Amino acid sequence: MARMTPSEAFVETLVANGVTEVFGIMGSAFMDAMDIFAPAGIRFIPVVHEQGAAHMADGYSRISGRHGVCIGQNGPGVSNCVTGIAAAYWAHSPVVIVTPEAGTMGMGLGGFQEANQLPMFQEFTKYQGHVNNSNRMAEFTGRCFDRAMSEMGPTQLNVPRDYFYGDINVEIPQPMCLDRGPGGDDSLNAAADMLAEARFPVIIAGGGVVMADAVEDCKVLAERLDCPVVNSYLHNDSFPASHPQWCGPLGYQGSKAAMQLISQADVVVALGSRLGPFGTLPQHGMDYWPKDAKIIQIDADHKMLGLVKKVSIGICGDAGAAARALTARLDDLTLACDADRDGRIRRIADEKAAWERELDKWTHEKDAYSLDMIAEQEVEEGNYLHPRQVLRELEKAMPEDAMVSTDIGNINSVANSYLRFDRPRSFFAAMSWGNCGYAFPTIIGAKVAAPERPAISYAGDGAWGMSMMETLTCVRHSIPVTAVVFHNRQWGAEKKNQVDFYGRRFVAAELENDNWAEIGRSMGAEGVRVDRLEEVGSTLKKAVDMQMCEGKTTILEIMCTRELGDPFRKDALSKPVRYLKKYQDYM
Repeated sequence: MARMTPSEAFVETLVANGVTEVFGIMGSAFMDAMDIFAPAGIRFIPVVHEQGAAHMADGYSRISGRHGVCIGQNGPGVSNCVTGIAAAYWAHSPVVIVTPEAGTMGMGLGGFQEANQLPMFQEFTKYQGHVNNSNRMAEFTGRCFDRAMSEMGPTQLNVPRDYFYGDINVEIPQPMCLDRGPGGDDSLNAAADMLAEARFPVIIAGGGVVMADAVEDCKVLAERLDCPVVNSYLHNDSFPASHPQWCGPLGYQGSKAAMQLISQADVVVALGSRLGPFGTLPQHGMDYWPKDAKIIQIDADHKMLGLVKKVSIGICGDAGAAARALTARLDDLTLACDADRDGRIRRIADEKAAWERELDKWTHEKDAYSLDMIAEQEVEEGNYLHPRQVLRELEKAMPEDAMVSTDIGNINSVANSYLRFDRPRSFFAAMSWGNCGYAFPTIIGAKVAAPERPAISYAGDGAWGMSMMETLTCVRHSIPVTAVVFHNRQWGAEKKNQVDFYGRRFVAAELENDNWAEIGRSMGAEGVRVDRLEEVGSTLKKAVDMQMCEGKTTILEIMCTRELGDPFRKDALSKPVRYLKKYQDYM
């Protein structure tokens, strides 16, 4: 036991958990602790808006595999973080949000910046630690860090602001690390037997493969089976794209090759995947999910097993340990799929080649609305580029070791077809929360955790307007990234719904935007506007060179047509029915 202040106990517990960066905005509620961050070896990174701090902590966590930490002033500073913590929750990121609270002697009196802060986050945290006595500061702080890793999700440390002060006797708790196993022997044996009888097995490599650092284990299992491997939705980095058995992502704007191949499966191994409902919806006109296939689902969270899809075998275990255990069992068995290994490998190659040819030819959207927009823009002053052609050029120019984040929206979602990675912890998307303004601050956090890697974000002009102020964070604190902004002057994803369901009656869909490159320059970044296709790839390469060699942030504004891809939520809308005559006449 040592004598110290609660602020010192808080900071020393951060140090014990390896914290070297904290994102947030300074505030009086935690200033006593913040005052000793620097001598403890902790860099406090001030942001422009607290939502950005939560997203940065998420990106930091997703690239490093360690805790990301954010903090804000009590009341409005903390409430600004809710959206970012929700995104981290659905990304299974071990983020710890520290929420200083109004002082205990003023609670319930409606004082300045007073709020009940625990209910704000209860839906989006795995654990909430409320310091109810200053003597328990280190205990609750350590528990929040332990639970974030063991539960793989955000936790909240709520501290009344007066509990940072005083004198306490305390022992700093050391981190508790869990050693996750492969699952039960009975379920693993049954899964191995099922795979031994499979004629056309397919593996879905989910986010759990990345979080468990299990890509190599997944590769060994896949090579034992010589089966197709598809990425789960928005986890394009869960299996290397250069591997001959990689087939691309499922889900919205995913790979037709992946969908064609999984549709033929008789056994599906969902490795480290919760099989989220949005990630298995029909796409490209294909209802591809194999209705009669047996499903082996492996997840570290037993509550996910069988939740979305009916499974034949559920295994609660670490993705890597489970893959190794299955491979060992399969090595002792004769596999039915051995009979057609060469044919299966040829089928994988043929489907992938066909999809690549289609992508090469798919230069623009061909529905009536998009063709009208293209024709209209041909007579406008200036040049506008087809989004698919832009995405293909960006793909070709992408650095080998790049980290990429994508925002929500039409062009960003289409990018799912074009983003390929050979290294895990390279791709960050807003996952099931799907909030705008996600990509840019998230890639800033990733860059802080991995400054040696190129960091690139994709955002449409609507989402960019929500997050562009964090350009100041990059410039002020020397965190260089490259932000690609698709400037198509509209809220594209929702506008497509108005095209398909509301007779092209556009309400609040149009955005007449300023010059984003010029605004970036005014904030101290480089700003480049691109309206020629042949300049897309070279401009990205130059921006990345400036990021890595000169430490400069670049806003790369690409002028795109108003054509639109498939509707984002086919599952959620239907043709409207109007009963009042004045509305019927309007339609």
